[in-house]
Amino acid sequence: MRSIRTIAAFGLILAAGAASAQEKRDPISAFLTPPWTVTLGAELRYAPRWDGSEDHRYFPLPIVSIRPAGTPYRFQSPRDGIAIGLIDTGRFRIGPVGKLRTEHKPSKDAKLAGLDDVDWTVEIGGFVEYWWVPWLRTRAEVRQGIGGHKGVIGDLMADVVLPVTPQLTLSAGPRLTAASAAALNPYFGVDLPESLASGLPTYRVSGGLRSYGVGAQARYAWTQQWATHLFVEYDRLVGRVADSPVVALRGSRDQWTVGGGVTYTFDMGW
Repeated sequence: MRSIRTIAAFGLILAAGAASAQEKRDPISAFLTPPWTVTLGAELRYAPRWDGSEDHRYFPLPIVSIRPAGTPYRFQSPRDGIAIGLIDTGRFRIGPVGKLRTEHKPSKDAKLAGLDDVDWTVEIGGFVEYWWVPWLRTRAEVRQGIGGHKGVIGDLMADVVLPVTPQLTLSAGPRLTAASAAALNPYFGVDLPESLASGLPTYRVSGGLRSYGVGAQARYAWTQQWATHLFVEYDRLVGRVADSPVVALRGSRDQWTVGGGVTYTFDMGW
């Protein structure tokens, strides 16, 4: 939990520093004034079959972004949750965020046979984002799990964003993730019944740092409405998570995800 508090505190520092540096305006009124610019899309990812797995599978994800009409395209990384900036001054944003975590099915993988399945999880929370300069964005998210896990997860990320041409944008930067024990144990813990059924030793994960890593993305805007992107993300599992028998005996600390997607942007009013 100390790592999660650190991420949350960092986010509050960003908010305080950013708010004092912005022009005086009424961002909430601007946000609540329709019409909206909406971006919808789909992404196909080739990712680990389960958290800590060395095997991969394909799965789709939706892309949703909403901003006040007339504002320019806002950079999104593959790590970003679905967010709405209730306060948006251009350089600084803060608001609610959500993510959907797919179900975890050990029963369908011989390597994890005997471990309990974990249902789909909706993670709801808040985010804070700040652009220090036009090419450097930092973002923090803290989310509470509902469903498969009931813990807290915090993500801290930074991205260098470089427009190579008016159509092509490249980005890359570091990532850090921490989580509570309640968010980690459904995926990395092994209780006594699971141990007897799977042959893995019993294990309990304490909260703390889950992983560090890096990500990169290339986005190409074919028109003002249509765009495509490709990305790669790498995570290194650490600490108690990496020592879990699920990872150490049946999986890998190195977690790679690659993917691509397409988006369509349009204006919509009430």
